[in-house]
Amino acid sequence: MIVLAHVLEGPGTPREPGGGFRFVGRAAESERLLTAARRPPAVVFVEGEAGAGKSRLVHEAAADLRGDGILVLTGFCHPLREPLPYGPVVDALEKAIPSLPADGLPPLAPPLARLLPGLADRATLPPGDPADPLAERGPLLQAVRSFLDALGPAVLIVEDAHWIDDATRDLLLQLARTLPERLCLVLTYRAEDLPSDTPVLGAAHRRQPGTASEMVRLGRLDEESVAALAEAALGDRATPALVEALYRRSEGLPLVVEEDLITLADHPVDREGPDDTARLRAADVPRSLREAFTERLATLSPAAEQVVAAAAALAVPSAEAVLRAVGDLDEEQAYTGLVEALRASLLREAADDRYGFRHVLAQQVAYTRLPGPLRRRLHTRAVRVLEAHTPPPLVQLAHHAKALGDRPVWLRRTEEAADQAVLVGDVGTAAVLLRRILRQPDSDVGMRSRAALHLAPIAGQGADFDENAAALRAILDDDRLPPATRGEIRTGLGLLLTNQSFDEEGYAELSRALTEIGAPSLAAVPALVALAVDESVDAGRAERWMAQAEEAVRDVPDGPLAADVRATRLTLRAMVCDPGVWNALEELPRRGVELGVLRQTARAVYNVAENAIDAGHDRRSRALMEEALELGRSTGFPAVELYARMSLYRLDALAGRWDGLDERFAALHAEYPDTPVVGAERALFLGTRDLARGSPGRALEHFARASAETSSRLTGSVGARAVTGSAEGLLAQGDASGAWTRAHEAIVGLHGARSRSRAAGLLPVAVAAALACGERHAAEHLVAQEEHAALGLVAPAVTADLHTARGLLAEETDAERAAAEHHDAHLLWRDIGRLRPAARSAELRARALRRTRPEEASSALAAALGAYAALDATADLARARRLGHELGTHRPSSPGRRGYGKELSPREREVAELLAHRATNQDIAAALVLSPRTVEHHVANVLKKLGTTRKTVATALGNRPAED
Repeated sequence: MIVLAHVLEGPGTPREPGGGFRFVGRAAESERLLTAARRPPAVVFVEGEAGAGKSRLVHEAAADLRGDGILVLTGFCHPLREPLPYGPVVDALEKAIPSLPADGLPPLAPPLARLLPGLADRATLPPGDPADPLAERGPLLQAVRSFLDALGPAVLIVEDAHWIDDATRDLLLQLARTLPERLCLVLTYRAEDLPSDTPVLGAAHRRQPGTASEMVRLGRLDEESVAALAEAALGDRATPALVEALYRRSEGLPLVVEEDLITLADHPVDREGPDDTARLRAADVPRSLREAFTERLATLSPAAEQVVAAAAALAVPSAEAVLRAVGDLDEEQAYTGLVEALRASLLREAADDRYGFRHVLAQQVAYTRLPGPLRRRLHTRAVRVLEAHTPPPLVQLAHHAKALGDRPVWLRRTEEAADQAVLVGDVGTAAVLLRRILRQPDSDVGMRSRAALHLAPIAGQGADFDENAAALRAILDDDRLPPATRGEIRTGLGLLLTNQSFDEEGYAELSRALTEIGAPSLAAVPALVALAVDESVDAGRAERWMAQAEEAVRDVPDGPLAADVRATRLTLRAMVCDPGVWNALEELPRRGVELGVLRQTARAVYNVAENAIDAGHDRRSRALMEEALELGRSTGFPAVELYARMSLYRLDALAGRWDGLDERFAALHAEYPDTPVVGAERALFLGTRDLARGSPGRALEHFARASAETSSRLTGSVGARAVTGSAEGLLAQGDASGAWTRAHEAIVGLHGARSRSRAAGLLPVAVAAALACGERHAAEHLVAQEEHAALGLVAPAVTADLHTARGLLAEETDAERAAAEHHDAHLLWRDIGRLRPAARSAELRARALRRTRPEEASSALAAALGAYAALDATADLARARRLGHELGTHRPSSPGRRGYGKELSPREREVAELLAHRATNQDIAAALVLSPRTVEHHVANVLKKLGTTRKTVATALGNRPAED
């Protein structure tokens, strides 16, 4: 018998017949992987269907890289994973300990000692709860980075990442964003086995500056590559007819080709019987792998067959001793049987002296071939063997109980495994296990209640939002639930819905939950504080809810619930611009406390920072938002991380850092497509940019989208900004009446709102619209109301808006006062750090002074023009230039009308710039105050001189120098 050993070779190395498989058909993919690995930092995604050869590709690459002196570490994900945060990374790093520098651990690496027993003699454990390895995710990420950096040039490979747990996925996502300089991260996975619409890292990976990112997709082999494999394995037996049969049966899938070749190599040529081609063609194509594998199984000795059967029942790579016990073999039988199975390429050594199948498809074939009584006996032995382990592998025990049909034991083991997962912080595994219990409608109501109560508080921490929400909704339909239990579960569902999308249904569920829970208690606290920050309720009702929550946690002042209440109280203080909130925020713990408390600190920092933007404390907000981002990452709080990133983009938009901002918003939206507020923020930015660049029609579409994508509960920042933008767009289109109606209705609706700063920006637009409609009295009344509401409010943005509104009112009657008000607004906006509002205030000051003090007006206008030019705000520039013409600052340098020939005139360049930003003729007419007919004339001249069409004006304009 010829045994085909799987010897790993370099790409394209010729082999003697029967010596092993050549590595063929992957030259381009191998080159891309090796190039990225040799030029770190880099992240490489290797995607391919089952049997496509992902493991072979990275194994071949690893051999080449080791030859270059690069350390290669590999960790594996498994479908029956036990609750162990960061398991695949821990496995890989454990193997690297001998490669660490002899002079000790890197400075930041000690937190790894809790997860890596091999570091015990090298590190002093940092203080903290040893039972909670997730309590300090930030230090852990730093420790992993420090550890990997100390290894020198290295490649970290994580295989079968479609089975990755949430904790490892989050860690690798953060690592990918801040890779050590000499590290390449490689992930292999099957896209078809990922959760629906979920990228392999749980969020779309965005290449970081200075870090390479490579996607290597493995397709199927072509017939030429199949021929090369066959020739290397079979020599002269690989006839063209045989190659054609191999290719047809396998459809180019490498695993199937290899299995067929192994089977053929195991059969010597029979001169009188059917040849190789006839044997292959006699089998049905869909059963190729099954038949090839089954035929090899039939040649095994009894001992080897028992080893393979035990491996099939265990379903995960297992130690030789476990295979021996489950197979009921003595030591010598187990040894010879295992060696035979390895030589026959039925099993392979996975890692750490554990043995399993080459592929999950092979395990399935071997398992389904087992007779029922034998399967039952194998699972029974597996239970006995695994129960003796310390600690017992609970997920595997649940798997075997289910295979035995022992439903009560399966449910009990699954519950125990979920409890263990929650204990060690592996919320992804916990959620999967808990949902399995909840999918059993006829199971014990007590167990289903416990499962739902465990799932409710962790449902929002993983990537499976829809599945968790569906599971909680399903259990709420069970009329056997006690009311208080139903209320706690409903609270979890309500929080999941509100945190994900500010859903109206979420607040309704929270209100129902309070009724079901009954008297205020610790169980009611999460619902109470969530409802208290709902801006659609009045301050008195919110304060009653907060008082009940504070009373409920009085006896547990140091736990997560009390921290939740404190964070909410700070949020409410920030909403009313309480200046004492800054010092109170500094008193919250940042380290040395349990994870739940730290997450509430993260929430408080984010909420205060977000309210600070509305109030106009942009610099302070940015510092807090960056802290919130880091806290969100280090504590595993994805909602805080998402919203902090989004708000930092918002701050960039306000500061005028517009270059590349749409792309960043789009990438964030792609990462979190089910979070509407991300799309709303992006739409608000695009609407503002389109207004500045002369496309009010398109801007109105963006503002409408922002309103549509968010709940009406977002009556504050998003809602008010969408209305402000819409009113400004209508004014730009000459629809003052529509602008006034919309702005007035919004301001009236905000009367009595707890956060007056949420309406920042709306008042000046409303006043401008009212004056344009001849509603001066109404405008004066609005300003008086807002002045009264803003008394004592420490909110620079609100104060700047009031200055602008008073300046607009004074322009017709008192130009000096109007100029002073606009100047004060300009100084405030400049100090806050918002470029466009500061420029607009300077422009308004110039407009107020244009008749009385033209020189000062020209100076103010110059500042506005510079800012508008920096923003490429073509419509704002055109408007300011018209004022400059009135002031005499933009007159031609010589008398008479200049002939421009093929060059663009100044007016034509303005038109071209607006066209470059996709402005319509109507938009251009409004921006430049021209008639439609005149615009048509200018557009025709621009297109003719540039030799282009409307769609490519931006490109053509960018290739021409600006005319003087």
